[in-house]
Amino acid sequence: MPLLGGVRPPIAALLCALLAVAGFTALGLGTVHEQDVPQALRDNERQIAEDAADSVGTSIDARATAVRRAAASDAAAGSTPAALLRSLLPTRHPAGGGVLLDPRTGRPLAVSGETVPLTGVDAAALVRPDTANIAPRLVLSGSGEPRLLLFARVAVPAPGTKQDENQDQTGDLSGNRNERQLLLVVSEKVAAPSVYGVGRTGQLVDRNGKVLATAATTGPALALRTDHRALPAAAVNAANAGLHTGDVSGSVLGDGRDGQRRVTGWASVAAADGKGDTSGLGLTVLTARDVPPAKEAADHTWFALVTAGALVVIAVLVTLVLWRGVQRALLRLHLSAARLARAVGEMPAGSAELGRPVPVVAFGEPGRVGRALESIRRQLLGETGPEPLPPVRRRPGVRALVLVCALVIAAWGTPLLFLLNRVPAGKAVPAAAVADQQARTEAAADRVQRSLGRSCTDLAAAASAISGAPRERAAEVLRRERADHPTFRSLYVLDRTGAVVLRVGKQPLRTLDHTPAGDGIIQANTSGTIPAIAAYAHIPAARKAKSTEDAVPAVVVAEIGVNALNSQVARQGLGSVWLTDERQRVLAASIGFQAFQALPHRGLTRLVARTEAAPGSAGGPASAVLHAGTAPGEGPSIAAAAPLARKGPVAALGWRVVSAEPAAALKLAAYQLQARTMLAGLLALSVGVACLGWLHIVVVRPLRAVTRCAERLAGGDRRTVLYPVHHDECGSVTRSLELLRQALVDRDRGGGSAYVAPVPAPSFPRGGPPQQ
Repeated sequence: MPLLGGVRPPIAALLCALLAVAGFTALGLGTVHEQDVPQALRDNERQIAEDAADSVGTSIDARATAVRRAAASDAAAGSTPAALLRSLLPTRHPAGGGVLLDPRTGRPLAVSGETVPLTGVDAAALVRPDTANIAPRLVLSGSGEPRLLLFARVAVPAPGTKQDENQDQTGDLSGNRNERQLLLVVSEKVAAPSVYGVGRTGQLVDRNGKVLATAATTGPALALRTDHRALPAAAVNAANAGLHTGDVSGSVLGDGRDGQRRVTGWASVAAADGKGDTSGLGLTVLTARDVPPAKEAADHTWFALVTAGALVVIAVLVTLVLWRGVQRALLRLHLSAARLARAVGEMPAGSAELGRPVPVVAFGEPGRVGRALESIRRQLLGETGPEPLPPVRRRPGVRALVLVCALVIAAWGTPLLFLLNRVPAGKAVPAAAVADQQARTEAAADRVQRSLGRSCTDLAAAASAISGAPRERAAEVLRRERADHPTFRSLYVLDRTGAVVLRVGKQPLRTLDHTPAGDGIIQANTSGTIPAIAAYAHIPAARKAKSTEDAVPAVVVAEIGVNALNSQVARQGLGSVWLTDERQRVLAASIGFQAFQALPHRGLTRLVARTEAAPGSAGGPASAVLHAGTAPGEGPSIAAAAPLARKGPVAALGWRVVSAEPAAALKLAAYQLQARTMLAGLLALSVGVACLGWLHIVVVRPLRAVTRCAERLAGGDRRTVLYPVHHDECGSVTRSLELLRQALVDRDRGGGSAYVAPVPAPSFPRGGPPQQ
């Protein structure tokens, strides 16, 4: 009859699975090759280019928004076009020139600074009321230098009309017959991208590959070499193609020269969703750095072949041992028991079969069952009566054999999982990767500093707008300010006594209890569940206000949400990032944190201490390889820390940006080899446990139960009914033992005659009552 399951499938599955693990080991470990420039450095350069491109795009968006905000403010109420233009031009931006155009005639009404290139500018089409915000444009000046044009619509009273001085001019008043639209055009120089890291160069290029601006960090000069002239154009072409495929960044590895290889990263300035002021400019940021190639390129093919070959030998040996010690012995028992059961049912014709001895193996449970069957055969022939078998000393059996096989497999897999191919982090991580982590951390600090600086600048403009304004007008200015700055969770105005006289947005976490002078950023609390961080700006005194009145507004405060700071420090590929205060307590982070908690590792705390200003210095960034991770059980990590700012409104706060990236997350050959080695060991252990556990459940345990039943039956137990539970070899032996038990019972009833009548095979449902 066909056997379902049984002893064959677990052993066959174990052999096939171990051979598959051996194949994975040979291919997985053999294909790991050391590169002269690791993929991790190329990925880092791409991410550095993305950081620089994000900084360029944010800066352009901020300047375009500042021009539009100035055009929409009350400053547009100037008496003459020249005065109006002076009031609209940005004061804190590198404006090269400005012009105020009449869209009906295209004639300039007022100019300021350098000549603004207006080639291709259709003023009448740009000021139509049905158009959205006017996107910036990239043009060339008369001398051939690139210029960035920023546009804004300006609503002014029509000639011969008088406008209510309290009216809120929003810049969208084209429906009013008493007003007309003018076009403000601001020309600015194209700023170079901000790059960090010794010896790194950053370039801003247009869609044609022309370099618009270049920036270089301190260190050895990185001039463009002749063999890299086509590199900007190639990177820009890749960026333009990436806009259609969704890939807007990448890296290029140059040829080696003078013992160095140049790694170039590129990233498109355009937003990924195609929206924003920079989407149509076609700008691309290139960053480049020369790195020394690796001196040694290790080949792991021999290790992979030896390791895989050892596992093949182990798989064959374990299979042979299990086949000889378990499978073949159990099949012999199955055949011998079935032969005896057929013989007792065919008496006297089966007496010849019954007279043939049962072959007995001398190992474990199969040997004990064979000796019990031989005793039962002799009892059926009347050669002997029930005789208790001699006590069997505990000797290794089938279970011990399976355990030895598991230990042999574990002896191969455990070293791979815990010992082999472990490289110290100091040797595995190149110095260039540590420097890149520091450069990206500096870029993150600069990003936070720029965001806080813009908050102070825009808040100062709002403070000027509400100076001397009535309460309704001031509330409208604050509401518009909060709508333009999603980072502001609350805005409120304090008078000279520190009382809140006006509030917009959510309830402040903690209001300032005094009125600080000037503009800046303040940390309002040092404990609690949420950090309270606020930007403040002094409100200029109005000409008609009395300075002695306490109710005169003095300071406007904008509370910055912690989620905005979390999004500023978070960056792909930078790992875990924290923003800390001067006491090294966490204010914001890219991962979950508790407000004002300490950094998760002492190594990070010591690293932050290295960035603090020494006597006579301004302090600076620091980086290191931490030999223990930022959480228990983690491996080595690359960490860096940078001061938030050395000057500006946040310089006095003493804040730091700290980052830590697990070294195993870098695409380094040493860690790839380690990961695959551990995976091979884990697979071998898992396969061994699964298949040998399967064998123990379906064979070893039932075989041990059959052994006890056979020995009791041979010792004279005729009352215990044997119920076959499994449809396999062990179940077949159990069914044969039950037939032999019934034959022995009938023989005993017949007065000890050796002849027994045919006994029909009993039918027991699967999973019957347990054996007694």
